[in-house]
Amino acid sequence: MELRPDEMGKVINRLKRAQGQLAGVLRMLEAGQDCGDVVTQLSAVSRALDRAGFAIIASGMRQCLVESDGEETVDVQRLEKLFLSLA
Repeated sequence: MELRPDEMGKVINRLKRAQGQLAGVLRMLEAGQDCGDVVTQLSAVSRALDRAGFAIIASGMRQCLVESDGEETVDVQRLEKLFLSLA
């Protein structure tokens, strides 16, 4: 599965936001912020990364299904492994 750049715009934006959130978490740790606040922000980063991963996998699946022309082109075991890697 090759990713199409035209479909990855939203994913790229999500990852850039997550990158900013992660930088914020680092600043919070360096400043000695409250543990609960740090964990809350870290959880938000984790969710953003998970959603980006699922969006990438969904895009690949959609691409495989559209381009299949009735032939089975989806590697089910590979997709399952990708999904489980995000679990």
